[in-house]
Amino acid sequence: MATAVTPFRQVLVFFDKIGLFDVVLPFLLVFTIVFAILEKTKVLGTEEIEGHKYTKKNLNAIASFVMAFLVIASSKLVETIVKVSSNAVVVLFLSVLFLLLVGSFYKEGEPVYLEGGWKIVFMIIVFLSIVGIFLDAIKTADGRTWLERLGDFAGSGGDEVAGSIILLAIIVLFVVYAVKEPSKGASHGGSSH
Repeated sequence: MATAVTPFRQVLVFFDKIGLFDVVLPFLLVFTIVFAILEKTKVLGTEEIEGHKYTKKNLNAIASFVMAFLVIASSKLVETIVKVSSNAVVVLFLSVLFLLLVGSFYKEGEPVYLEGGWKIVFMIIVFLSIVGIFLDAIKTADGRTWLERLGDFAGSGGDEVAGSIILLAIIVLFVVYAVKEPSKGASHGGSSH
């Protein structure tokens, strides 16, 4: 069944032709995120006006503007940003749907929270989803994605690079676990000093 071309679809096609989706929106996204990070971290310094400290918005804006232009100058980076951000929205949408379904088991007016182990499991699932999205968006020189290479390694065991990365990650996680300090709240014998 052929779908009719509606006026709204024609508007989207026009926006695509003028570069809204592959130039303007990625530029605005990168500019906004970089500007927010620079404002929050105050990396470029602050200035004092009438006893109040303010960030150097002009420097933050210029740095964000340049970085956003450098990103959109690379079609590979733009393709990766578009793919990652669209897939991340799908993960966010699935998270909201999951919480709606969990909320159906709560009484009316009772807030829906994931607590304890469930919250950690859910955060791990979302983190792994984001890692998978990035691995699927980044392509190697031969045109395959890192996720495909990881799948090839898991299926056949023939990809030495992916195997090396996995082994290094396991070793690093083991070392971090082995040398971590016990938490301050778990004092021996229950006495406080």
